[in-house]
Amino acid sequence: MLSVGKLNINIYRGEYNKMIEIQNMSKRYGNVNAVRDLTFTLEKGEILGFLGPNGAGKSTTMNIITGFMPPTSGSVKVCGYDVMEDPIEVKKRIGYLPEQPPLYLDMTVKDYLNYVCDLKHVKKSLRKNQLDDVMDLVKIGDVRGRLIKNLSKGYKQRVGLAQALVGSPEVLILDEPTVGLDPKQIIEIRNLIKALGRDHSIILSSHILPEVSAVCERVVIINKGKINAIDTPENLSKAMDSNARYSISVAGPKNSVMDILKALHGVINVESSSTNDSDISSFVIESVKEADIRKPMFFELAKAGYPIMELKSMDLSLEDVFLQITRNDVVLTNEAANLNKEASEENNENPAEKKEVE
Repeated sequence: MLSVGKLNINIYRGEYNKMIEIQNMSKRYGNVNAVRDLTFTLEKGEILGFLGPNGAGKSTTMNIITGFMPPTSGSVKVCGYDVMEDPIEVKKRIGYLPEQPPLYLDMTVKDYLNYVCDLKHVKKSLRKNQLDDVMDLVKIGDVRGRLIKNLSKGYKQRVGLAQALVGSPEVLILDEPTVGLDPKQIIEIRNLIKALGRDHSIILSSHILPEVSAVCERVVIINKGKINAIDTPENLSKAMDSNARYSISVAGPKNSVMDILKALHGVINVESSSTNDSDISSFVIESVKEADIRKPMFFELAKAGYPIMELKSMDLSLEDVFLQITRNDVVLTNEAANLNKEASEENNENPAEKKEVE
């Protein structure tokens, strides 16, 4: 895979470190609130996961950021340019891959990407080298002369990613970029997105949550049109899990080891997870977060002559966090809660306006 640096990326070098700024953005269709008072930022060089169930407002939000539709209220800025006041400047700075790539099936890959260069006003002196680099980067150089309609779904997805990279935009918005790819291709695209994050700021929307965890520094979770959580996957896991959980394997008799574990200060529950009668006993331990049981557990088991063979923290996965937040409509007491509190206070100060929105 070629170096991303060869794309000759034209990074935005203005005074803004916030590549996307969304303030109190709402979109209404008649009496229906598609999104309500969204406020979040995309920092320079950040890969931000944008998550939500179907119908939560993700596509609406991305369409507003990219200038395909206006917000009903609030503001959206890209690299300091307002999407309503400077739509052309905004579009210059965004590469967008929608879930269904905007492909012309009767064109060859090379002709299509040349057409995208025309739309994005790429200088002809830069065009050949840039297209060669883009096609090599997403590994479609071997099909450049083929009609797009004859390509596999995975190759079509790669062509869609290539068109988003044409013009070297500062911001990339990727909606389900690994749809239709096999496991090997998914890993390649994941590594590509990580590499692109060195020179681009990226919003990544995906239903493959392990991919989001592997790539994104922060995630925004929206549900029913509002933001429920903004934080790192690790912090969200800690916030959602009220107790600490560990998986442990110990060389010793099951009942004796369990008695030692249950006697530790702060332990709430111990369950055996052993599947056979071997000399290794396995357990899942739940303890209060305030009591770090790892040191006393080590000393007590060592005193009894039962060595620890394996110890792992069992933090909630991003998928677990996502399901808990969206199923129960949980608003975490972090940045998201503060933002929603501020929005609620503003509505309480303007009861007439609140009644109109409702």
